[in-house]
Amino acid sequence: MWGSMLKEKKEQIAYLPSMSLSGRVTRVTGLVMEAVGLKLPVGSACAIHLPNSVKIDAEVVGFDGDRLFLMPHSDLDGVVPGSPVFPSEVTLIDNPKHPKRRPSDRSRHLPVGDQLLGRVLDGNGKPLDTLGPLLARESAPLGARIYNPLQRAPITDTLDVGVRAINSMLSVGKGQRLGLFAGSGVGKSVLLGMMARYTAADVIVVGLIGERGREVKEFIEQILGTEGLARSVVVAAPADTAPLMRLQGAAYATTIAEYFRDQGKSVLLIMDSLTRYAMAQREIALAIGEPPATKGYPPSVFAKLPILVERAGNGKEGGGSITAFYTVLTEGDDQQDPIADAARAILDGHIVLNRNLAESGHYPAIDIEQSISRAMHSITTTEHQLLARRLKQLYSRYERSRDLISVGAYSAGSDPLLDEAIRLYPRITAYLQQNILEKSSIPESLAGLTALFNG
Repeated sequence: MWGSMLKEKKEQIAYLPSMSLSGRVTRVTGLVMEAVGLKLPVGSACAIHLPNSVKIDAEVVGFDGDRLFLMPHSDLDGVVPGSPVFPSEVTLIDNPKHPKRRPSDRSRHLPVGDQLLGRVLDGNGKPLDTLGPLLARESAPLGARIYNPLQRAPITDTLDVGVRAINSMLSVGKGQRLGLFAGSGVGKSVLLGMMARYTAADVIVVGLIGERGREVKEFIEQILGTEGLARSVVVAAPADTAPLMRLQGAAYATTIAEYFRDQGKSVLLIMDSLTRYAMAQREIALAIGEPPATKGYPPSVFAKLPILVERAGNGKEGGGSITAFYTVLTEGDDQQDPIADAARAILDGHIVLNRNLAESGHYPAIDIEQSISRAMHSITTTEHQLLARRLKQLYSRYERSRDLISVGAYSAGSDPLLDEAIRLYPRITAYLQQNILEKSSIPESLAGLTALFNG
């Protein structure tokens, strides 16, 4: 049986003279398989054929001399010593009416196109919903493209995300990349859902990477909703999938966003979460023997983050844009977590959710003291910036003196700025809060900010 397989594969990859035609599995350690007799570049797709006519898809993640390190897309049940390994075929177009396949010696190609709108896919581009095949006519490689930074259009236009605290205090520009820093249970998913519903974007791409499987259905049905899903593409690679599929899911979501940006559209990319992406890369790197560096994270993790994030942003002048929100999980609300610290350095701003605000019923629990939008100064008017700065000063002044005020130790009149902060604080907190079903456009947000001081 394996002899006939080898003959068939020889015919398929005869145009690759520099590559061996097949290999065999010699060792399995944890999540990594070692194979000999096959020479393929890193990133190539492979297939391990089992005696029961089943095959396991895998990818080359490294090598040591003549040994290839393979990471499977699923579990390794059924692999036996000597199982044959072949270069697998890659589907260029996932459409029965327009089939196109070729042997893979490079990055995988997955479906893209308008047919993906309203669909929920896995990291392999296969539908997870019950709406039938994709019938996509186009495909794109998962690998990152090098983009000349001088060819990118600058961030000059504001993007309405429908959330009052962000529109007024942390204005977002088209093509900006921001991090949403939060611990567990502080309203991160709800805030993402509000932005997915209300953001003035042509297409929304959601990557649910490494999260609980239960949250995928809840996010789609309860938070995103029917209206939000209609103009969205959801790529889900939950926590129970292989680490390679979590990496691929993040890359696939970015590839889909790049496709729509190249069509001249305004794209909102939401990735939940960047931390789980880093953890998946850590699992792979440690499995193939890369030494840990910062708090158990190998150096390749910190090299992968900017490669993924830099794919978002504006395209060429007059073209489309990808405005991206990446959630970053802060363990124990520690903002100095190595992944949080690295993400803060490569993103164009960060929105921090505060657990104390969430526990007090203040939603969305955005901490405007710790949050910042680095593009706000270039996309808003001077009047808007002065009003936002004044609100932030008053809010911060009140928070620093909260204990004195609570115990009655502050005497009115000793600090004019604090007196104004005490007077306006109830109105400020009411202004910064927003119900999940309430949408606040940029004009409405600015009108409310102005009225807060003039009322």
